Amino acid sequence: MIFCAISLKENRFVCYNNYMWYAYILETGKGTLYTGITNNLERRISEHTRGQGAKYTRIFGVKKLLYHERFPSRALALSREAQIKGLTRRQKIALIQGGSLL
Repeated sequence: MIFCAISLKENRFVCYNNYMWYAYILETGKGTLYTGITNNLERRISEHTRGQGAKYTRIFGVKKLLYHERFPSRALALSREAQIKGLTRRQKIALIQGGSLL
């Protein structure tokens, strides 16, 4: 899939090949599980690790990426993020370990 848009950061029209969105779960330094979405998983994990991500991960830090899923649209990734956030910790761990709950 190719996605094109105007990049306000770069002030130009840019196109992305295989443009994908990701829902992901991180383990924080506190041992809690943080769920989010991004269109660039590597960059977003780096931001979280450097303390430039969400307020929650800035406070508690990030140990590692535990899980991620790919989606062709932001809307689908947001929907899955909401589903994952609705899971109990036990259900999230089962998902991470390979069990499909939803």
